[in-house]
Amino acid sequence: MAPGTTGSIALDNRPFELHVPVGYDPARKAPLVVLLHGYGSSGAQQERYFNLTPESDRRTFLYAVPNGTTDRDGMRFWNAAEACCDIDNSGVDDVAYLERLLDAVESAYSVDTARVYLVGHSNGGFMAYRMACERSMRVTAVVSLAGAVDDDALCTPQRPVSVLEIHGTADATIRFGGGTRSGHRYSSVDTTLATWRRINGCSAEADTSAPPMDLEPRLPDAETGVTSYAAGCHDASRVELWDIRGGSHAPTLNAIFPPAVTDFLYANTPRS
Repeated sequence: MAPGTTGSIALDNRPFELHVPVGYDPARKAPLVVLLHGYGSSGAQQERYFNLTPESDRRTFLYAVPNGTTDRDGMRFWNAAEACCDIDNSGVDDVAYLERLLDAVESAYSVDTARVYLVGHSNGGFMAYRMACERSMRVTAVVSLAGAVDDDALCTPQRPVSVLEIHGTADATIRFGGGTRSGHRYSSVDTTLATWRRINGCSAEADTSAPPMDLEPRLPDAETGVTSYAAGCHDASRVELWDIRGGSHAPTLNAIFPPAVTDFLYANTPRS
């Protein structure tokens, strides 16, 4: 595909959309961002919500937008965790599918394999974490909105992965304090952060010096606090939380969201 275009890439029986940014030059390696939709959504719907395509053109990253498979109710999902969201127990191997997606893009385009990022919402956030846990050699950083680590004891990556969890404190679907879905536990935000601090070797020293952000226009003032853990982290990784105070499971997002997320991803030093 020519720079500045979006097209479908065949992959098994599950094609995905790929946007090639305006400034793409095959002589220069480009970062790759993969967007993972929430349960019952689609890649196209998720992109309309997150609106990362303009950032792809502005920041020159390849941008892949796949779809999960559908359950008996016709709802698209990722088999990310026991808690979310393979309710039919289909056993579809989405880790293998996403690894093949990375292979497909990296074989056809000039990808900086030290700068491969996953961004997900809800079920997609769970899936981003699962990829970081099981395929850390392929993933540099993940951003999760309203996701969680399913079982911290099962998260054993081979090397550190930077993570950003964005979560509404009033989320009634994937609760800030953790909970259960389909009879299975998912971690609280605090446990998710602690899991990745442990994995990345970060200290528990929190940096809250960054000013709050106004991500959610329906809430008053700058409602989103920023808490970062970078001290002691291995391989220049970090762990960060953006807590949307009073925010729901699917908050309305201001125009600052796409560049802010991209800034987080790009701030992570590529690993040698």
